[in-house]
Amino acid sequence: MDRIVSCGFDLGHYRELIDAARAGGYRFAFFDGTPQPGELLLRHDVDLSLEAALAMAELEAELEAPATYFLMTRSEFYNLDSPSGEAAIERLRRLGHRVGLHAVYPDAARDARFDPVLAWHNPDPDYLTAPVEGFANVMQPGFFDPEHYRSDSNQRWRYGCPHEGLVRGDFEWLQLLVHPEIWVYPGETMRETMLAMLAAERELRLEQLEADRIDLS
Repeated sequence: MDRIVSCGFDLGHYRELIDAARAGGYRFAFFDGTPQPGELLLRHDVDLSLEAALAMAELEAELEAPATYFLMTRSEFYNLDSPSGEAAIERLRRLGHRVGLHAVYPDAARDARFDPVLAWHNPDPDYLTAPVEGFANVMQPGFFDPEHYRSDSNQRWRYGCPHEGLVRGDFEWLQLLVHPEIWVYPGETMRETMLAMLAAERELRLEQLEADRIDLS
């Protein structure tokens, strides 16, 4: 009997997506050059949570599924210059992943923390696919077209969950955009998931306050 796949947004189903890609014969690849037939480019735009990114990165390392994590230098939610931000970048690289820039237009300044690959944060159509000097833009022609792209934005697949297509090898190649916070924190809707993330953030902040010798008695 075939096992029922839930298609839920959780790490259990993310593992199933990776397994589906392997069953379909896909190879995990980076944004080093024009995608080749049979390649799966795992892309993670880290909009909100380094902790969620690291949880997903650990699972991918276990599954030998390297990905590219796009981190922000202008995030309202995390700070790459903090000790935890520096540690996150180091851990991602130790796990075998790449680190790209998740840039806020028009600021696309590259430094030593980032590989020469960029994904715009909340882009507008007029610059979404334009080349960027010093970077490969993951949405420029060659890396992107609708037939070779799937995204989970706002906890919704635009063309349905891709796991069945991966198993069948339907995609010549695929860029798969997955936002870690959607999968790491529980919730049936985007609102529920974000509230779960905020609850986890509260506990993390309490730990950070204690580490900073703040008396909470």
